[in-house]
Amino acid sequence: MLNNFDILETIKMIEEEHLDIRTITMGISLVDCAADDINVLADKIYDKVTRRAEKLVATGEQIESELGIPIINKRISVTPIAMIGATSSADSYVPLAQALDRAAATTGVNFIGGFSALVQKGFSKGDEILIRSIPEALATTELVCSSVNVASTKTGINMDAVRMMGEVIRQTAELTADRNCIGAGKLVVFANAVDDNPFMAGAFHGVGEPECVINVGVSGPGVVHSAIRRAGSDCSINEIADIIKKTAFKITRMGQLVGSIAGERLGVPFGIVDLSLAPTPAVGDSVARILEEVGLECCGTHGTTAILAMLNDAVKKGGVMASASVGGLSGAFIPVSEDEGMIHAVREGALHLDKLEAMTAVCSVGLDMIAIPGDTPAETISAMIADEMAIGVVNTKTTAVRVIPAIGKKIGEELEFGGLLGSAPVMDVHPFSSAGFIRRGGRIPAPMHSLKN
Repeated sequence: MLNNFDILETIKMIEEEHLDIRTITMGISLVDCAADDINVLADKIYDKVTRRAEKLVATGEQIESELGIPIINKRISVTPIAMIGATSSADSYVPLAQALDRAAATTGVNFIGGFSALVQKGFSKGDEILIRSIPEALATTELVCSSVNVASTKTGINMDAVRMMGEVIRQTAELTADRNCIGAGKLVVFANAVDDNPFMAGAFHGVGEPECVINVGVSGPGVVHSAIRRAGSDCSINEIADIIKKTAFKITRMGQLVGSIAGERLGVPFGIVDLSLAPTPAVGDSVARILEEVGLECCGTHGTTAILAMLNDAVKKGGVMASASVGGLSGAFIPVSEDEGMIHAVREGALHLDKLEAMTAVCSVGLDMIAIPGDTPAETISAMIADEMAIGVVNTKTTAVRVIPAIGKKIGEELEFGGLLGSAPVMDVHPFSSAGFIRRGGRIPAPMHSLKN
């Protein structure tokens, strides 16, 4: 039940504290689109996506208008294309990416995810073709996002895939160098990827999901920041954690409402609410500023990881009380280019890649939207991926790498993306080579605690 105070509080959160529904994402199964001819397959994919998502954007806009709640993005995720492409005899899946791009444009969504492969234990024919297709696919499309899962706690780390993804990221950045290397910004490498993630670039429709489903991603760093600021500096850390839990409850409740209405009107099941704190470049909508409000002079200094761990845990605890359908990634995101406070911390010299890596051990995802020097070798990118995958595998959590080689740029320069993607200061990487390690290939075995049966 909502009383007058709840309504007025929600209005204040929306108008003054950047509270929004970051995305409603429709997941669509493409399993029944199989075809030997790649062009027939592309047409089937286009037809199904446009048919299923025909009313997605209009429904989102209608709910937004009726409830007065901003819904920033409407998105689509599909079955990993490596699985669907394997039913054809093609040696490139670029036509499938282009079909997805056309479908996204036709339906009016912001992004479509699922140009993906799951290779944590090895490659099928379709997986290898998809990975080789990624650079051209992302260079010739506007709205397609790609992801590859190369590791899991149950299987270990596929180091052959890690090596390939370092090369693919560089190639993708090079092919889109005239657009600030944006192709690499739409490509993420995962450990322990989840099937119901509504956020891009990592969203895909998992094989255990329904035929069609609505997942919602909410976001409210500004609301959490304001709640901590109002509490004042005399609160203990456990009191701060309690404030965050109560705030996360309110944010998630709104996402549950929007998701339920959207699912009912679209005639598809409501899946999950992802209650991640996803920042934007707007002032007042930053995860980094939350950490600073707790008592840091600048994000990245000593104590950053401890506060982030508390924040992530409190957000999850508050969210699960507000919805029986919490899923996705659910926690705090730390994308550098998309967070005004993170950008500031990098510019001030307080935040470095090594510290970001430590932070990823306790937050929702990983090294996210980070620009690195344009001459960074592919082997170094692969080694960065390997380190992040190890954190995910050993800690039984989702981790990811979305780094952008800034072709033609050096440390201290910036890539400008605009919109929610913001701007990324080029960060330093270690100058010493990891090539010998990456060349070995093979697979890092799963950790002992993977044997839980």
